[in-house]
Amino acid sequence: MARPHRVIRLALAAALCAPLLTALTPLTPPPPGPPNFRHPGVLSSRAQLDTVRARVRAGAEPWASAYQAMRRSRYADPGYQPRPHKIVACPPYTKPVACVAEREDAIAAYTQALLWYVTGDPAHARKAVRIMNAWSAVLKDHTEGNAGLQAAWAGSTWARAAELMRHTYRGWGPQRVERFGEMLRHAYLGEFAGDVADYNGNWDLAFADASLAIAVFLDDRVTFDRAVDRFRERLPAYFYLRSDGPVPLPPPGGTVRTPEEIREYWFGQRTFVDGLGQETCRNFEHVGYALAASAHIAETARHQGVDLYGEVGERLRAAVELHARHQSGEPMPPSLCGGKPELTMGPDLEVLLNHLGNRRGLPVPHTRRLAERTRPAGTDDLFVAWETLTHANNPA
Repeated sequence: MARPHRVIRLALAAALCAPLLTALTPLTPPPPGPPNFRHPGVLSSRAQLDTVRARVRAGAEPWASAYQAMRRSRYADPGYQPRPHKIVACPPYTKPVACVAEREDAIAAYTQALLWYVTGDPAHARKAVRIMNAWSAVLKDHTEGNAGLQAAWAGSTWARAAELMRHTYRGWGPQRVERFGEMLRHAYLGEFAGDVADYNGNWDLAFADASLAIAVFLDDRVTFDRAVDRFRERLPAYFYLRSDGPVPLPPPGGTVRTPEEIREYWFGQRTFVDGLGQETCRNFEHVGYALAASAHIAETARHQGVDLYGEVGERLRAAVELHARHQSGEPMPPSLCGGKPELTMGPDLEVLLNHLGNRRGLPVPHTRRLAERTRPAGTDDLFVAWETLTHANNPA
């Protein structure tokens, strides 16, 4: 599990498809929320979800295979039982039962929500809301060193599941919806208020991802705008472009300021090329987290009428191409991470590939080849799940 990375001067302290029930397709949604938010609109829009359902029903690839992989997963088990906890205590570099249970239950709720939308089987809808009701009846707080990151990973997934169920299923009663929203507001959003500028940057991006998703579910414009601002400030200090200058930009609000401090914060890197990430020389796993969170933020914002892709698209394109190229096996020069990067990227490419390569038609050959080679993208068991199904060539 990731942990804070603080800098004090120059020292670093690291750290197909079942029968489709046409007669039971999802119900017409309830009246929409405030006109400034579009629902469902966390990561996937209704048009995208309708496209997924049609493609799976037609047996088209890669969506049919992605659906089958999801349906065979433990998260789709009709007997899946939630394991709620009152306090989720998550020390760094450990895997406490409560932390794993929370993340897995959130993914299970999201999985069941997607199954409901694709199949129209109300058993999946009931399972999704049962999992969410179980947690909202119990959870009070997150504690220990990884509290914020844990809350961000789980919170972003909960918001996707809740958004989908609230706006496509009438069986989730208003009182339960309200209680779930109160849980997100009080046991999650508060965890993202702290200053983590000197931590590894995937933290800030995960916080912004979860905050934005929760804000859409809550129809909370203030929180939404703050999350957008946080992303705008933090992303340029995480992924480098030569236009930034000879060294990367410092993380806003932090203590890392001088060129030498910035180099050390970037894990001792002395050479900077377009697309390099602050954690590239740590490992590609954490860069993958940052890419996925950034894609989630930009995609959700796009559904809500905010074009973050237009602001940071070139930076994200450079980043995803560089990492996909080396993850695919192209050697890194000795000047980058000593030529020996830790190639541990997860299922983090589909949302960016869909926008950059399919909507925009930009050249992303390394990203496309890697995504196609590793499909169907499953889940990292943290906060990324089933994105080949939801976003492969789905530009709606």
